[in-house]
Amino acid sequence: MQQYSTDTIAAVATPLGSGGVAVIRISGQNAFSCADLFFQPVRGSLPSQMQGYTCSYGYFINQNHEILDDVVLTAFRNPHSYTGEDVVEISCHGGRFLSQKILRTILTCPDVRLAEAGEFTKRAFLNGKLSLTQAEAVADLISASGENAVRYARTLRDGATFRKISEFSNLILEMLSDLAVWADYPDEDIPGVDADTLEAKMQHLLSDMNQLMSSYDYGRILREGLHTVIAGKPNVGKSTLFNALSGCERSIVTDIAGTTRDVVEEQIRLGDVILRLSDTAGVHDTADKVEQIGVERSLSSLEQADLVLAVFDMSVPLSDEDKLLIEKLPEDKTIIVYNKSDKSLPDFGADFHFSPVETVEISAKNQDNLSELQNAVERFANRHATPAEDGMIANERQRVCLENALSAVQEALDALSMGLAFDAVTVSLDAAADALLQLTGERVTDKVVDTVFSRFCVGK
Repeated sequence: MQQYSTDTIAAVATPLGSGGVAVIRISGQNAFSCADLFFQPVRGSLPSQMQGYTCSYGYFINQNHEILDDVVLTAFRNPHSYTGEDVVEISCHGGRFLSQKILRTILTCPDVRLAEAGEFTKRAFLNGKLSLTQAEAVADLISASGENAVRYARTLRDGATFRKISEFSNLILEMLSDLAVWADYPDEDIPGVDADTLEAKMQHLLSDMNQLMSSYDYGRILREGLHTVIAGKPNVGKSTLFNALSGCERSIVTDIAGTTRDVVEEQIRLGDVILRLSDTAGVHDTADKVEQIGVERSLSSLEQADLVLAVFDMSVPLSDEDKLLIEKLPEDKTIIVYNKSDKSLPDFGADFHFSPVETVEISAKNQDNLSELQNAVERFANRHATPAEDGMIANERQRVCLENALSAVQEALDALSMGLAFDAVTVSLDAAADALLQLTGERVTDKVVDTVFSRFCVGK
């Protein structure tokens, strides 16, 4: 993998816009010499003479020795910094124009250039301060949109997934070591490799790896939200519920059945869960070709959804259209929403033969009992949650690497079961170890690294 040149990078590390404070970060071997050119301390030493983890108050001046702002400069000495390099952070007043003017002045220093997206964290990875999974968790922490997402991202940032993958790698290396000794010293008085013991180790490894793989769906939900479809026959209150949850009138609401003819989408936060919410056309028989297309899309979306909110009107008996929808609903990812609870018929739903995840009674129009619906959605989203300290497969890159490792271990186990030579087992275990090293970034290509950090913001 390529290593960085000796250049120094700089960028505004806080979001663009007006605020109380903006931070400009400089990292690299010229960070302190650059700061010396433009920082005048009120008292004390120049930046190049400061100890790490210390701050100094003073003035930032430009090339003409004009004061641009009074600032606080924080010094970090390598290797005890975020990037593992010398780092200077300048905290100024948070105007966009002012922070950009200070940055432009810094970029006039010799061998200092503007940082690329995610380059500070990329350098932390290349300098051994973070594993690749930890670096990806930094991006997840920045984009986290709920308490659970923050908690998991912070735990992964602290190395939970890296430690779990290291356990897998160490067990594979232990097996490879035993096989290598057996292969290299066949005539020595060394205990042979016991096939039953080897099989037991691989079975245990597969079980633990599959358990970690099962965390991927929950990781995807935390990162992307639940793809949620609101389904029901026409005029049961789907669009009213959609608008109530989204907090605005995104769907047209009338007393005329069939108003919604296509899928309307919105991303909302419900409690601690992000929903990618879709309001679909009512499921019913129709001769209208446009409506038919809408109904077909509604039924198709049920299969693709993570969660279905199936809405039924409690003020009228179940109809054939309701029963048609029930036949199409996936039981394991459906929450039944009985709407119009303020007008409900006695014993509504008594002949409702379906086993949903949960059932909630609401009035979408009056916004009654929406908190119960929120609780039901949160329970659904968290039903496959695993302890954060056990690690998590947080993105597609990690999933593919772990899937490749799983496949390779299974191949090794199959080779052992078929009585093939231990050489075949060794080849498969080598492939598994390589896939795990790619997951953590200990053996990864420049292209993969560039792809990972391309989704970071500049300044991080």
